[in-house]
Amino acid sequence: MEQISAWISQLNSLVWGPPMLVLILGTGLYLMLGLKLMPLRKLRLGFSSLWQGRTPHPDGKGDISPFNALMTSLSATIGTGNIAGVATAIAIGGPGAVFWMWCTALVGMATKYAEAVCAVEYRELDEKGQYVGGPMYYIKNGLGKKWAWLGFAFAVFGLLAGFGIGNTVQSNSVADALHNAFNVPVWISGVVMAVLAAAVLIGGIRRIAVVAGQLVPLMTVLYLSGGVVILLVNITALPSALGLIFQHAFTPTAAMGGFTGAAVALAVQFGIARGIFSNEAGLGSAPIAHAAATTTGPVQQGVIAMLGTFIDTLIICTITALVIIVSGAWMQIDPDTGKAFTGASLSLTAFNHALPGFGSYVVTFGLAVFAFTTLLGWSVYGERCVEYLFGVKAIIPFRFLWVLAVPVGAMLHEHLNFVWLVADTLNAMMALPNLVALLLLSPVIFRLTREYFEQH
Repeated sequence: MEQISAWISQLNSLVWGPPMLVLILGTGLYLMLGLKLMPLRKLRLGFSSLWQGRTPHPDGKGDISPFNALMTSLSATIGTGNIAGVATAIAIGGPGAVFWMWCTALVGMATKYAEAVCAVEYRELDEKGQYVGGPMYYIKNGLGKKWAWLGFAFAVFGLLAGFGIGNTVQSNSVADALHNAFNVPVWISGVVMAVLAAAVLIGGIRRIAVVAGQLVPLMTVLYLSGGVVILLVNITALPSALGLIFQHAFTPTAAMGGFTGAAVALAVQFGIARGIFSNEAGLGSAPIAHAAATTTGPVQQGVIAMLGTFIDTLIICTITALVIIVSGAWMQIDPDTGKAFTGASLSLTAFNHALPGFGSYVVTFGLAVFAFTTLLGWSVYGERCVEYLFGVKAIIPFRFLWVLAVPVGAMLHEHLNFVWLVADTLNAMMALPNLVALLLLSPVIFRLTREYFEQH
């Protein structure tokens, strides 16, 4: 096992190394420039379209409302990355990592827009009469048969990654948080989550979308409210916190308190990597949900889809980051380990320091709900991948295995790091076919966008 773990670790370092980060950022920048900064210029249009998209367009085609399509996408992206991922970026790369997370999100808006446009443009009806789409479909229908192997590869990587990053890792996070906060046995958390997941999964994407449409906005507002209260209480420290972010984005972070210091390269690397991990722009997961939206055209859903990156990273991750910095928790030492706090424990310490006795519950409850909704969102992605590979007959067996994996993940401790490593590697492997497809289909994306805005 140690040898296998070492091999996968080397592969992980390769696929998440500088070339991959440059490819993801470069693709986003190319799309943003090719779209003439449209995602930034039409941000207001995106929010107005989202509000109107709460009810499906009467002339549109699809299975779920545009609003619920975004919520389903957000249910999968808003999770441990917004709480633990941000904290890890700051703990290793310093406050400057936040700046590079912002840069990733800005160009990632163009990537998310392009993914959704392709997903709707090249989606198709399956045997059950439901709209299915995503990278595997826009590779097959947009690039032709000679590229079909690339779509097959994406579906395989997506299916396998889902059981890790979208299932067992998430259920373990929920079980661990509830055990630490309320001493709930992990097996009870696992069984309860499995029952709840089964109840939702029975209804397919329509029921998942409805649950996500209600749960994600509620939990997001509650979590953000707790963060905003902390920032208002510490309003005088906010300017210096922002100053640290911009200063250390380009200069090394000196050692201070429990923080050992970080070079600019670490700030860049972990800011970009954790930003991508959080918003999934370029990984190809989100367009699977957006392909089911009831819409009259691909651009309409694209301007809604790009909000996912904006909300996830530029709003939620930023609130988490600022709370960690203004509280000073990133420089404190964990008395249990004798080292600086990192991951979820850093976010927990920051919120609890600013809101004693209450802040820890905000993070614990937020982490639990966000992780559970991620589990639901990724079930949609896994289901679409398995349908693409084996047909609709494989959907029911997949759902059974998905539910069965939930309690297994909750009780998985000894090999959890290995599961994280494998899933993180497969995430990068998902991105490669998707990014190639977006670059090759970019003329179609630019044409559809130009024609739409010329008519409107």
